[in-house]
Amino acid sequence: MQPALKRTLFALALATIILCSSATLLHQQRTFTFTVAAQPSCFTTHPYYLLALPTASFTADATPNSQPSFTNGTRTQIYNYIADNPGVQFRGVCSALCLPIGLAQYHLGVLIKSGLVSFIRDGRYKRFFSAKKFSRKQMLTISLLRHETAKRILEALLHKKQLSHGELACEVSITSQALTWHMKRLGKTEFIMRANEGLRTIYSLDENSTPMLVQCLALVEENP
Repeated sequence: MQPALKRTLFALALATIILCSSATLLHQQRTFTFTVAAQPSCFTTHPYYLLALPTASFTADATPNSQPSFTNGTRTQIYNYIADNPGVQFRGVCSALCLPIGLAQYHLGVLIKSGLVSFIRDGRYKRFFSAKKFSRKQMLTISLLRHETAKRILEALLHKKQLSHGELACEVSITSQALTWHMKRLGKTEFIMRANEGLRTIYSLDENSTPMLVQCLALVEENP
């Protein structure tokens, strides 16, 4: 057999093997499943699946009654951290406790389904709280105060009672355009009162909501 023909046949055979292997791996990824053992920290997956699938999409399907919620040290750590830091985001939990994303998702899912942790959405993210400890209005307020610029705006109005648009922008060290953007967002809450005096826009706080705002602000300051 001619050497050139041998090389051609060998290349065709190799290409066929590669195509078959790729098709098999793609099928395995599409039909990926995982199993959780009796100890939630020990779950089994094929090592190549972990390389092929994004970690952020990992979710655990755990039922509330499958395990007692506080029989696991990692789960207890997560709950205690959320209790001490109301309004913390998921990444904050992982970073503070040095937990892999998949492991933290699993245990947090158990705590939520067990009714021990609740959350509200803050844009694209979720903020977590100890369940039944805060009203929805309090959770929204704490989430708002977790944004540094919004927090500075509300603090300025607490101290000064009322400020014009220009005065408030100067007080929190942001541009007038940036303040306009933030006030549109804050305007959706019941905290900000807005009045027009000629060409000036005057901001102040709703007196009825001030006590709760002060309480939530103290909580955020205590648990930054």
